[in-house]
Amino acid sequence: MHRFFKYLFVFLVCINAGLLSAQELKCRVQVVSNQIQGTNKQIFQTLQSELYEFLNNTKWTKHVYDLDERIECTFLLNLEQQVSADEFKGTLQIQSSRPVYNSTYNSVMFNHKDDDLHFNYIEYQPLEFNESQHTSNLTSILAFYVYYILGLDYDSFAMEGGSEFFQKAEKIVNNAQNAPQSGWKAFEHGRNNRYWLIENIMNNKYSGVREFMYKYHRSGLDNMVAKPNEGRAEIAESLKLIQRVNRETPNLIIIKVIMTAKGDELVNIFSESFPDEKNRVFQILKELDPANTSKYQKILSSQ
Repeated sequence: MHRFFKYLFVFLVCINAGLLSAQELKCRVQVVSNQIQGTNKQIFQTLQSELYEFLNNTKWTKHVYDLDERIECTFLLNLEQQVSADEFKGTLQIQSSRPVYNSTYNSVMFNHKDDDLHFNYIEYQPLEFNESQHTSNLTSILAFYVYYILGLDYDSFAMEGGSEFFQKAEKIVNNAQNAPQSGWKAFEHGRNNRYWLIENIMNNKYSGVREFMYKYHRSGLDNMVAKPNEGRAEIAESLKLIQRVNRETPNLIIIKVIMTAKGDELVNIFSESFPDEKNRVFQILKELDPANTSKYQKILSSQ
């Protein structure tokens, strides 16, 4: 018993000294394989477990995170085809969120479906990632989205604060230019792939996107609890930044990604607004995301 309390004391001292720290992600992982028949399902359970360990226990940054500071995210792999004994195809759904200051609310930062999940996997073979070269399509895809999530998160707390992570994601794309699998190259899928995701966020021509990420969250959402009208006004102003980007270059994938993540949230925010502000925001949202005009119409119809 005396030894137990000794170890407990050491553990608590380590926590207080910052010697025990969490990794960056609090990531949920799910592998769905319903469409693949005639295969030992144990391999997919093993894959799910190893992906969980890879995403949650890899040290992705040089920064120290407390347990409650970890970025919440979800990686859902929907496997649709087994090409060979160790080769699989499917889709990957990624979502991440960020807490809003002084509240229990989490704001969706990224909600994206990648239709080019194509990888080789041998059960119990270690998942390895090399920043310097493209050695595994599976871990390169996962690492790309981890760094993208980190970049968006850091951008929301400091102006262009996520640059180092976007640069790492860009390097992964560059390393994968000779990969036989799709999703990495400029000419694939009408600019709806990983190449254009990182190109859009790194292109200075679209710098308004990153300024939007900061102002929307720090000046807007993080002030909503204490000053709801002021915070909402800041969000309305921030939307003009991506409106200008969209007018100069329509149909960018980054604008689609933003609207997918923020559309429902914007409806909730501005449903409580003033009539003039409601109308101005509705016009911007209809322009940015015309396919979902009916959803944004709820802003105007709310009392």
